[in-house]
Amino acid sequence: MQREEKQLELSLEALISQVADLKNSLVSFIYKLENEYDRLTWPSVLDSFALLSGQLNTLNKVLKHEKTPLMRNQVIIPLVLSPDRDEEIMRQTEGRVPVFSHEVVPDHLRTKPDPEVEEQEKQLITDATRMSSDVAQKQIQSLNKMCSNLLEKISKEERESESGGLRQNKQTFNPADTNALVAAVAFGKGLSNRRPPGSGGPVQASQPGAGAIIAGASGIQQVQMSGASSQQQPMLGGVQMSQAGQPGKIPSGIKTNIKSASMHPYQR
Repeated sequence: MQREEKQLELSLEALISQVADLKNSLVSFIYKLENEYDRLTWPSVLDSFALLSGQLNTLNKVLKHEKTPLMRNQVIIPLVLSPDRDEEIMRQTEGRVPVFSHEVVPDHLRTKPDPEVEEQEKQLITDATRMSSDVAQKQIQSLNKMCSNLLEKISKEERESESGGLRQNKQTFNPADTNALVAAVAFGKGLSNRRPPGSGGPVQASQPGAGAIIAGASGIQQVQMSGASSQQQPMLGGVQMSQAGQPGKIPSGIKTNIKSASMHPYQR
C-alpha cells in the first residue's frame, strides 16, 4: 500500500511538472498573439505549435507509462469546503481560485463535460447512426475533394513562392567584369596607352580632307617669337606649324610668307 502511494506521488509530481511546462508555453504563445501580433511571423507560430505538440506528446507518454497508475481509478473527495479565502489554494492555483466553496467544487472536480456539451455530443452520435452509408460515402468524397483542392492550392503557392525567391536571388551580373570595370575607371588598369586618331597630334594624310589642309598650310611659315621658346607652338587646322631657325637662337622678328590667297585651305 505504501509503495502504491509512493508511486502515485511520483507520478503526480511528474504530471505536475509536465503540465507546468505546457502552461508556460501556452502563456508565452498567448502573450505573443495579444502583444506581438504585428511582428509575429508564420514560422514563429509554427514553432510555438510544434513546442506545444511535443509537450502534449510527452504528457501522454507519462500518462501511458507502465509505472503510472490509472488516474481514472482514483477518486477525489473534497474534505473541507469553506467560503473563506484560502491562501494555500491561492498559491497553488496562482490566484485563479481564491476560495474552495460549494460553487466552485462542481466545476473544478468535474470529470465529465457540461450537461449542454453532453447533449450536443449525444445529438451528433444520433445523427451519425441515422445516416445511411451512401450519404456518408458522398460526404466523405466531398470532404476529400475539398482537402485535395486545398492541398493543391497550398502546393501551388509554395512553388510560386520558391520560384519567386529563386528569381530574386538569381545573379544578373558577372562580379569579375564589374571589378575589372571599376579598376579601369578608378585606376586605369588594363587601358591602352595608344591615342586614337584625331585626338591631337599630326593629322594623317589618309584621313578625309587632310590633304587640302596640309596643302593650304604648306605656304605658311612661322618663326618662333623671341622669349617664347617654352610656349606651345601655334596650330592651324590641327596641323602644327614648323619652327624656323635653330634651337637656342632667338630670332629678331617674325617673317611670314603668304603665297597667294588662292591657296586658302578651305577653298573648294
